[in-house]
Amino acid sequence: MEKHTAFDARRRRARVVPAVLLGFLSGGAAQAGDGFAPDWEGAYAGAFAGSGRLDSRLTDADGFSNWGNPGAVTDYEDAGFVAGVVAGKEFTAAGVPLRLEFGGVFGDLHATTNRLDPGGLDETAVSEFRWLATARLGLWKAFGPVTLFVTGGAAVARISDAVTDIDYSQAAPDGAVDPDDSFRNRSTKVGWVLGAGAEMPLADAWALRLEALRMDFGEDDHHVNHSGNNTCGRGGPRRPCVHRIEHRLDLFRLAIIRRFGP
Repeated sequence: MEKHTAFDARRRRARVVPAVLLGFLSGGAAQAGDGFAPDWEGAYAGAFAGSGRLDSRLTDADGFSNWGNPGAVTDYEDAGFVAGVVAGKEFTAAGVPLRLEFGGVFGDLHATTNRLDPGGLDETAVSEFRWLATARLGLWKAFGPVTLFVTGGAAVARISDAVTDIDYSQAAPDGAVDPDDSFRNRSTKVGWVLGAGAEMPLADAWALRLEALRMDFGEDDHHVNHSGNNTCGRGGPRRPCVHRIEHRLDLFRLAIIRRFGP
C-alpha cells in the first residue's frame, strides 16, 4: 500500500509542477510587447548524461498471479545511467520566445519484481527501456545570466515487458519455466513528456543546462494462462488472463549546449 501511494503521489506531482511553471513563464512571455525579447535566435545542439528512474506498475486484472485478488497492484522501479543528444532552435512567434527541441536517450533502464505471487514468489516481472526519442515545444525566459524553460511534447520509446512463471515438480526440482503462464513483449510505444530546467552561459557560445523530464507511456494489456487451462482467479472463467502494465520514466540530466547562429 505504501508503494502504491508513493507511485500515485509522484504521478500527481508530475502533473502539477510543470503546469505551475508553464503558467509562470506564459505570464512573462505575454509581456513581450513591453520590451522582452530573446537574447538570441538560432539553432543549438548538445550532449548530456544523467540518471533515469523507471516506474512500472503491473495490475493483475483477473487475480491470476495474486490468486483470488483481482486488481492486485505491484509497483516496481529502478534507476540507472543515461546519456544522449539534443538539438533544437529558439525563435520568437507573436512576441513569445519559443524553443523547439528533439532529443535521443540511450541507456539500460530496467525494473524487476518477484512479488506478483506474494505467497510463492515464483513469478517475476521485468520491464526494460532500450532507447527513447522526444520532440518538444516550450517557452523560455531569461533572468540575468540564467534562462529558465519549460517544454512538453511527444516521446517514443522501445520497451520490453516480460513475466516469467517458474513451476517446480519431481521432473524439475530446481524449477522450469512455464511458457503457458509467461510472456515476453517488445514494442515501440508513444507517450507524452514534460520538462523544466535552467541554463547558464559558460564561454562564447557554450552553455550548461540542468533539466528534469517526466514521461508517461500509458498502459498495455498482456496475457498469461494462454491455453485457458486454469481459471482467472478463484472461481473465474477459464480463458487467457490479463496483466496490465504501465510505465513512467523520470530523467535528471546535465547537458553541454553549443549555440549556432546570431
